[in-house]
Parts: sequence; C-alpha cells; structure tokens
Amino acid sequence: MPSTRPVPWVSPLLCLAVLAGGAYYALVDAGPSFRLAGFSALLLLLIGLDVLDRHIPAAVLLVTRTALYIAVNALDDSGISRVLFVLIPFGAYFTFGRRPAIILGASCVAALPAVLTLRVPGWQTRAEYVSDLVMFTLGVVLAITMAAVAVRERQARVRLEQIMHEVEALSAAQERNRLAREIHDSLGHHLTAIAVQLEKATAFADLDPSGAREAVANARWSADRALTEVRHSVRTLGRRPFHLTDALTELIDHLNDARLTITLDVTGTEEGPLTSQMALYRAAQEALTNACRHSGAANVRLSLAYEDAGANLTVADDGHGFDLREGFGLRGMRERIEQLDGRLDLASTPAGTTISARVPW
Repeated sequence: MPSTRPVPWVSPLLCLAVLAGGAYYALVDAGPSFRLAGFSALLLLLIGLDVLDRHIPAAVLLVTRTALYIAVNALDDSGISRVLFVLIPFGAYFTFGRRPAIILGASCVAALPAVLTLRVPGWQTRAEYVSDLVMFTLGVVLAITMAAVAVRERQARVRLEQIMHEVEALSAAQERNRLAREIHDSLGHHLTAIAVQLEKATAFADLDPSGAREAVANARWSADRALTEVRHSVRTLGRRPFHLTDALTELIDHLNDARLTITLDVTGTEEGPLTSQMALYRAAQEALTNACRHSGAANVRLSLAYEDAGANLTVADDGHGFDLREGFGLRGMRERIEQLDGRLDLASTPAGTTISARVPW
C-alpha cells in the first residue's frame, strides 16, 4: 500500500533539520544533557513514525504526532521545534481533507500566542516573538497550500493514468474493429466468390466442362487474391502501388460470368490518398458480395468518378433488393467511409439496389 502522502520526505526532512538546529543550540548553550538526549530520541521516533505511517490508523497517528511535537517543544530551549506544528495541518490535508486541515492549522496558530503568554510574559512587546508568530502563521499557510498542490497533482496523475488506460482500450477496440472489417471486406468477399464459382463448376461439370474449368480457375484466382490481400494487410498493403481502377477492373473480370454481368465506367483522372481509394475498393467489394449473395441480380454497374475534391462510387444492380438493416458488412462500410469524412447512401427496392459512396481528399 503506497503512502497516503505524495511528498513523504517533508516530515522526516523537517525533523532532521529541527534535530540539527536544536542539538547545535543545546550543545553551544549548555553542552550535552539528558534533555538533549530526550529531545533527540523523540525526533528520531517521529522519523520512525514516518516510515511506519502506512501501518497506523490515521487518527491515532495524528494524535501521536501531536503529543510528540508537544514533548519535543517541552525539551527544546531554542524554540526552533515550534515549526513541527505546521506538519499537523499538512498531514491532515492528505488524510482528512481541506476543511479539517484548515481548522487544525488555525488551531495551531491560535495555540502559539496562548503558549507564549504562559511561558514568556510581555512577549507581545518583543519583536522576536511577534516575528516568530508571523513566520509560524506563514508556515502553516504554506504547508496547507503545499498539501493542496500535492493532492491536486496526485489526483491529476491518477486521472491521467485513467485516461491513458481508456485511450489504450479504445485504440485496441478500434484496431479490433479495423481488423474485423478488413477480414470481412476482403476474405468475406473472396470466399463468397469462391463459393459461387464452385457452385457453377459443380452445376456445369457434365454439361459444359470448359465452363466448369473456367469457374474453378476463377475460384482459384479468388483464393490467391485473398491470400495476397492478407499479405498486403500484414505488410500495410505491401510494396506494390495500389491503383483503384486497376483493382476494380481485375475484380470485375473474375466475377463476370454467364449469370452475372458487371460493367465499370470511370471518369476523371485517378488520384487521392491510399486510404480513400481502399475505402472505395472495400465498398465495391461489399456491394458486389451483396449483389451475388442476396439480390439475385443479373447486371451490376459500377460508376467511378474522380474529381478534384474527392471521388464518387456508385454500384447499382437490377436484383430484387434486400433488407438494408445494416449487418456487419454494411456497418463496416459506413464506418470506413465516415472515418474519412465521406458519405454513404443506400437504397434498395424490388427493382434493384444502389449503393453510393463519396470520399473527399
């Protein structure tokens, strides 16, 4: 269990300073004595309490220290040990809070004139004692202020650690979501394409052997493409430059068959950052996967328009439509586009489905 005080060195350091100053005064004034021995022993005991404070109840520790401060002052002829009383509100601030610390500090300040009145008649007219009272009051104020700063610093550090943990947890969650989207958008699409091609190969194995072989070849291409994209993801898309138009053209060439016709229209000059191009590519993959899996479309048209401020992708099919309640694929597509400050629009009717994505750059 850590110490309740963010600055645990203050008390033992002050005790050592009082021990050095009080012992020097006693030795110069009267030489070694039993009072000096008791004075020194009590200060060493106070230092020991600072080492053991984590094992002692706070209230008991406060009372014990106060009693020891009184005893040390009774044995001190120099008056220097009065400074120890500033440790009462200082320590109380960490344990009991601001208000109890202020009350204890005010009590210590009020007690000093009473003690001086009992021990030093006429002290009010002596500059040194008035100065001692002012300096003691200032010491109490500074001790409480120092404790307040230390407590706030500790609270700020704890809050910062909490924020860092929250940020790390959020970053980990975002990374998991990103990887999940990558797996769904890339592998999910290719696995769907493989399944479609293998179904075609099975259906036409006897009637059209060449068509069946072509379907198997397309399935093999989809499998190779999936492995390539996994490697690219691991290597941050590898070293080969990514070109959106070429990637879409290659994708469409291997999905076109007798049952599904896909066309691509491109306008403008290809440009823009890799992240934006990849977002549009993943959107096209998801749209084509939905067209193959859900819509029953015979024709799909992709329109890609490059502009100075961004790019627009539209994927329209003539299928019977599907439920637009966003599953993981559509939700991942929307999140990917919106992270780039883009926009995604979905529309599905019994006459077909249209997905439009725009990303700026």
